[in-house]
Amino acid sequence: MRALISVYDKTGLIPFARGLHELGVELVSSASTAAALTEAGLTVTTVEDVTGSPEMLGGRVKTLHPKIHGGILADRGDDTHRADLESHGIAPFDLVVSNLYPFFDSPDIETIDIGGPAMTRAAAKNHAWVGVVTSPDQYGSVLGELQADGALSTKTRSALALEAFARTAAYDAAIVEWLQAGEALPRHIVVPLVRAEEELRYGENPHQEAARYRAVGRASWWDDVAQHSGLALSYLNLYDTDAAWRLVHDLGEQPTCAVIKHANPCGVAVAGDLATAYQRALECDERSAFGGIVALNRPVDAATVEKMVAGPQADVVIAPGYAPGALDALRAKRKNTRLLSSLELPEPIGRDFRQLSGGFLVQAEHHFGTVRADWRVVTTAKPTDAQWIDAELAWRVGGHVKSNSIVLVKDGQAVGIGAGQQNRVEAGEIAAKKAAGRATGGACASDAFFPFPDGIEAAGAAGVAVVVQPGGAMRDDANIERADELGLAMVFTSERHFLH
Repeated sequence: MRALISVYDKTGLIPFARGLHELGVELVSSASTAAALTEAGLTVTTVEDVTGSPEMLGGRVKTLHPKIHGGILADRGDDTHRADLESHGIAPFDLVVSNLYPFFDSPDIETIDIGGPAMTRAAAKNHAWVGVVTSPDQYGSVLGELQADGALSTKTRSALALEAFARTAAYDAAIVEWLQAGEALPRHIVVPLVRAEEELRYGENPHQEAARYRAVGRASWWDDVAQHSGLALSYLNLYDTDAAWRLVHDLGEQPTCAVIKHANPCGVAVAGDLATAYQRALECDERSAFGGIVALNRPVDAATVEKMVAGPQADVVIAPGYAPGALDALRAKRKNTRLLSSLELPEPIGRDFRQLSGGFLVQAEHHFGTVRADWRVVTTAKPTDAQWIDAELAWRVGGHVKSNSIVLVKDGQAVGIGAGQQNRVEAGEIAAKKAAGRATGGACASDAFFPFPDGIEAAGAAGVAVVVQPGGAMRDDANIERADELGLAMVFTSERHFLH
């Protein structure tokens, strides 16, 4: 048996190569790999000895040679291939061990590997005869099978080939992205994905299969999530929990709770302590909170547990951690609730993809581009300091609510949320109905401009003191006039936050 070993990442290499050597496998290696194996006391045939040609061009050319690729690509079931090997004095390889230059970590012209992908793809193509090992994570299982059976099975070689092609595809995708760096919407978008380990119960509905995929070479905060109890997660559990985690980490440093139902906030609050934040978030719309997602930006303490077990059943609770005894107390009262923890913050998405027939719509990810210093008070009345705080919270929460949306906030608590309506007035009426008078003196945020004064009137009817909206409507003057008549302060942000 003959193995070609040429790796950049030498993690676990020596024990693996030693195991191959003990099985009588001839080791052929290039440059630094050969040096590492020789230093470990292993007998190595260098690539130069095989090809009769020295490495050149600073190492860019070393394995690109017929005596290397002929040995990898030969179909040993083809008489003409065997004749070619014999006439040219080429010995076949049974195993190719190759990992690539670290382009993912250090993108540069010199970290674009050429020989590595060529060897990897050649071996993967000829997996009927050749095993291709592309990661140190595979060393143990490959060596174990060789030790047990003396050869790799057809199934194993096929599985290794699949991983090899997936790896080179992701590698090429990273290069394509790098060559278009700085382009928000480049000509080519190649997104390599790999299925995550956890199994989802089902998709959006029980008859649909589903899985989570993550971008190759890119970490996700989901990879760090620990599940401490409850049923297996479903597609919607992940979708809604992601929305909740993003919202709760978008509202500053105070203790914060967000309750999400069907990807929409149904309760949000900031407070001086976590238990109060939870209780006030719940009070926004306790009926909708049943079966929802509860996200907290502080470890769950005993006082918060007490409030939670007295409140409605949640499908998921996620927090940075749990105080001693908190998990046991929640498990005892909420057996089916999925209790999750993560210390990771939600990472930027970069580009937002939405599938449509035959392809995707792609846009830059949603973000808040303006801050209070950029906003403009357009009415005679001006917000007080307390009203400014409520207006900022309402505006921020509104950017996480499906359009059309209206959010009412008073004293750091969302008291009414109207989401996903076909017209803005009804969104306001829903928010006001849920607020039930609690918005008096608070703030109203609209994710887009009010096209007519009736939206301003609905906000006034809810009792708010300040309205925050993008502005930019044809009837802005009429809206401002109506706000002045009602004694409302109104702020234009000059930024819309539709979310569909």
